[in-house]
Order: sequence, then C-alpha cells, then structure tokens
Amino acid sequence: MKRFSWAGLVAAAILSCSPVLAQTVTVDSARGAVEVAVRPETVAVFDIAALDTIHALGITPAGVPDKLYVPYLADLAGAAKPVGTLFEPDLEALAALGPDLIVLGGRSSTRFDAVSALAPTLDMTIWEDLVAEARARIGAYGAIFGVEDKARELQAALDARLAETAQAAAGKGSALIVMTNGPKVSAYGRGSRFGWLHTALDLPEAHQNLDPETHGDAISFEFIAEVNPDWLIVIDRGAAIGEAGGASATLDNALVQGTTAAQKQQIIYLSPAPIYIAGGGYSSMMQTLEELLAAFSGAAG
Repeated sequence: MKRFSWAGLVAAAILSCSPVLAQTVTVDSARGAVEVAVRPETVAVFDIAALDTIHALGITPAGVPDKLYVPYLADLAGAAKPVGTLFEPDLEALAALGPDLIVLGGRSSTRFDAVSALAPTLDMTIWEDLVAEARARIGAYGAIFGVEDKARELQAALDARLAETAQAAAGKGSALIVMTNGPKVSAYGRGSRFGWLHTALDLPEAHQNLDPETHGDAISFEFIAEVNPDWLIVIDRGAAIGEAGGASATLDNALVQGTTAAQKQQIIYLSPAPIYIAGGGYSSMMQTLEELLAAFSGAAG
C-alpha cells in the first residue's frame, strides 16, 4: 500500500496557496471594487467595448459573442468559441468552456447573476463618464492580464488623440449629433451615450438640454433646420447592427441640405459599429476620433 507523507501534503497545500499562484488585483467595475485573479487563462468576454480594449492589449479571449460587429475584431471569430449573443450568454456553452473569468458589460450586464454562478464575473459597463471610464478599463485590463506597460501606452495614445482632435475642433463651430434608424432620427447632447464628443472635445452643442436617455430625443428635419448646426455628426444604427444602412438617404432632403453643415460639406458620417456597438473601447474611440480629426482639420476656422 502506497504511503503518503503528512508533511508532504501540508507542504503541497501551502505551495498551492502561495502568493505566486494566488496573486490577485483589485479593479473598479460597474458594481464597485472587485478582487480578480491575475493572468486568467480562460476568459469569456461578452461586452464588445471590453473585447475591443482587451484585443488592443494583445489578449485573445477563449469565448466571445457569436457576432462581433466591428471589422477590426473579425480575427477573433476563428480564434475564440462563440458562447452566446451580445445580449444573452449561453450558459451551457460557458459551462463547457470552463472560464476562469467572465467579462460582461452594457447589453449583457442584465445576466450578471446567472453568469456569475459559473465563474468569477466582472460587469465592466461604461456609461456615465465614457472617457474616464474607458481609461480606467484600459488600466484594469492591463493589471488583470499582466500587461500594465501596454495599457499605459494605450492610455497615452488615447490622451494624445483626444487633445489633437479637441485642438482641431476649436473655433470650428457647433455640432449636432444625430442617429438615424431607418427614417427615424434622434439627437444626442452632453450626458448622453455619445455626449463625450461634446465634453471631451469641448465641442459646442448646437442645441442644449437634449434628453440624455439611451435613445436620445426624437427629432424632425424641421428641428435640424431650425437648430442649423455648423456640423452634423451622424451615426447610422441600421448599418451598425449589420442591417441595410440609409443615413445619407434619410438626411437627403431640402431642410437638412439648407443647413450650414450641409452647405459647408460638414456632415460627418462616423463608422457606425465602433461608436454604437463598441463605444468606450480603445480602438473604437481611436477610430471615431481619427474620423473627427480628419474632418475638423480639413475645415477652415
């Protein structure tokens, strides 16, 4: 009969609980400070903004939603297993994957209780102060995955792009941010999901006190004509979610064409999926800012 050394078993137990193997880091989440194990091996990520930033840090998760929407994440489709949708994690697929960490946010955050029963779970929803929270998320993921230096590089690059875009926009006039959804149009101002374009860039609002709620203020073409923005910043929801887009056709009418924005060719059609689906992700923000920088830089002051 094989004999076991009690001292050996105690030593093994101590080793298994050593700081090296059990190292953790405390990070801020949408639900407060959370202690997370460092360098998790198997990670499932459902929030596209989180996936965007984690991907930018050079990390490839093991599980992702079945649709990723943004082109620059396409390489993950073949590298990770689909474990649900953007809104609904597949609990059976997650259990089979056996993740060490699950990251939710935004659209998937309502499933926190069900998912957290399977593995340690973070709710990394970004909402109130998109730029500050996005920077914090970069730092948090850097600490979790042990790539702090890379995280600081991304934060510095984001800060530089924000400053450069704000400088290019200075003195170029007011802007109205609108989202089209087929024939429907909504406007967004400070405090809204797209309001960071005003606050972070110090970009004057063409119309103040818009509803900051998720779906914005439903507006008419007459409203756009009356507000008469110097810049019209457009997000096409249909195109963002992979349906037939049509923002340019929706806005192609005499009322919109009579605005200063149209007359000066200052209507900016942003790449829709990054800002609508992945808002707050590092690559999303960099792409949106690059598009705005190009437009503002090419305009006369």
